[in-house]
Amino acid sequence: MQIAKTLLSLSRIKKRILSIFVDILGLILIAILAIWLRLGTLTFHIEDYWVAVLILPILALPVFITQGLYRTVVRYIGHKFALTVLSSVSLVFVIWAAAIFMLDLSFPRSAIVIAWLLALFYISSTRILARWFLSEGVVNKDFYYDRKRVLIYGAGNSGKQLLSAIAKMPNIQVMAFIDDDKSLQKHEIASVRVYKREDLQELISDFGVSEIFLAIPSIDASSRRSILEWLEPYPIKVSTLPGIDEIVAGKVSFSDIREVNIEDLLGRDQVPPQPELLSKCITNQVVMITGAGGSIGSELCRKVLRQSPKTLVLYEMSEFALYSIERELRHSNELGETQLVGVLGSVLDAAKLRRIMDCYGVNTIYHAAAYKHVPIVEHNIQEGLINNAFGTHIAAKAAAQCGVQNFVLISTDKAVRPTNVMGASKRLAEMVLQALQMEYPDTRFVMVRFGNVLGSSGSVIPLFRKQIADGGPVTVTHKEITRYFMTIPEAASLVVQAGSMGVGGDVFVLDMGEPVKIADLAKKVIKLSGLELMDESGNGDIEIQYTGLRPGEKLYEELLIGENVDGTDHPRIMKAHEEYLAYEPLMEEFIQLEASLNDYDYNAVLEQLAKIVSGFEHTSGVVDYLQCKSLAETIV
Repeated sequence: MQIAKTLLSLSRIKKRILSIFVDILGLILIAILAIWLRLGTLTFHIEDYWVAVLILPILALPVFITQGLYRTVVRYIGHKFALTVLSSVSLVFVIWAAAIFMLDLSFPRSAIVIAWLLALFYISSTRILARWFLSEGVVNKDFYYDRKRVLIYGAGNSGKQLLSAIAKMPNIQVMAFIDDDKSLQKHEIASVRVYKREDLQELISDFGVSEIFLAIPSIDASSRRSILEWLEPYPIKVSTLPGIDEIVAGKVSFSDIREVNIEDLLGRDQVPPQPELLSKCITNQVVMITGAGGSIGSELCRKVLRQSPKTLVLYEMSEFALYSIERELRHSNELGETQLVGVLGSVLDAAKLRRIMDCYGVNTIYHAAAYKHVPIVEHNIQEGLINNAFGTHIAAKAAAQCGVQNFVLISTDKAVRPTNVMGASKRLAEMVLQALQMEYPDTRFVMVRFGNVLGSSGSVIPLFRKQIADGGPVTVTHKEITRYFMTIPEAASLVVQAGSMGVGGDVFVLDMGEPVKIADLAKKVIKLSGLELMDESGNGDIEIQYTGLRPGEKLYEELLIGENVDGTDHPRIMKAHEEYLAYEPLMEEFIQLEASLNDYDYNAVLEQLAKIVSGFEHTSGVVDYLQCKSLAETIV
């Protein structure tokens, strides 16, 4: 073993010199052995053949070097290397035989064939032995049982490519495949046996398997969810290959194993977008996105860019967020002829908004700029209302005054019978657009309402994973809390499509599927991380702690205020009919609301919101930091 470790510690150039020396010595001995086998006696005069014997390694080395026999890392050689050996050795012996005939050297003709066969065996076997010695034999005996033992679910092409990638990782050992295809079961792929599902528990017990890789990138979401539900009871971590679309796009490779995403757990199949709806308000037009650097805004930028707008204006208040999305888009293959314009600014700056819209002739605006975190807005009521409601009014009115044809607001399910200021602010934003539609009929105002998006800032899954990595506990606010979920790409795609529908003043609601209980989601993430949920007796790995609802948070979200809803041409988009105030009465309420905000009279603010916003019922007391500060100073 010490010899093996010494060999492994050598530099690459020293290893190559050693390989060359072994080949030179071997080829000389092979030529002599071929003569002996041909003549059938050990008593022959070697000096009669020494010229032919010595030129064999001289001719072989240039061929072996150019064919890459010394560039390959012997621990990772595969089946393609055998073809390289065959072609290289055969070429050497053709040249050697030609040299013997042309120079009229003494060497038995039939011994050339014998030497060729011996050389094939020697060159191949020395590499195979080196691979065993350095990878599977002496060196690994000490840490064999410390290697991570894994299974691969899926013995198709993806599974085979994943096995090949894992073979290059010395700390991982693939113990078996699992596949539902009966024609593959009991067969072996590269010495790895294929088993059926029912064998999983036995494989875990017999081989000490700790992780399973899902090599099924092209499977639909519902089937993937079914597999994950089957795996959930087993004490094994689950990882997966990226989706086939990511692999085809070149973003990832078959070796890019990742943790199971929440969309895998939800099993929601996406409806293919309708191309005419995607391009209607974008292609060859000037598009502006406010909040362009946010979770939804940045994905909208990507979606819009794919539809080849004439100009894409990125409007963002955060310098770093603007820098990040603009840099990404400028390096995108989909930029094409689109002019990219990155502007720092606030949606409260009416003069700047009007100048941008006039200068660039904006046709369509996607308004994604908003404060969206419920607890933060509860602690900062003034900023939440001013940015979300007043800012939407300023941006939408500027758009109408500048002749923008389409204005699309990104809204939220929290605007429905809100229990928090953030939700109320978004419902006010919707009401602003509904009122403006009557005042400015030439601009089409559209609102798109949906629930939580996966992977956005503050999403629960990254938080759960970090808490698990830290050893727990995983925190959930309430045992019964549920939420609707949708992936960011799907949400952005549906926003663009919904924005192309309707005649104006429309409130579109995205079909979010079934609501998900957050506690159940936390349990799934723990189980699929290969860990056990801690029970009441303290047995298990990760505990779930219930921390209580945060200010303004409610157990269940809704997507509709009333029952008056129609379908549309898109199966995932519905149209709601919501009541609203006319523009002038609404503006009178805004003036009064602004006065209360300037006085930091948040009790008056909440009373007015209850009067304006249908179903608003604030479930917690005022927790705004500035209100609390002023009260404390009054008491003192």
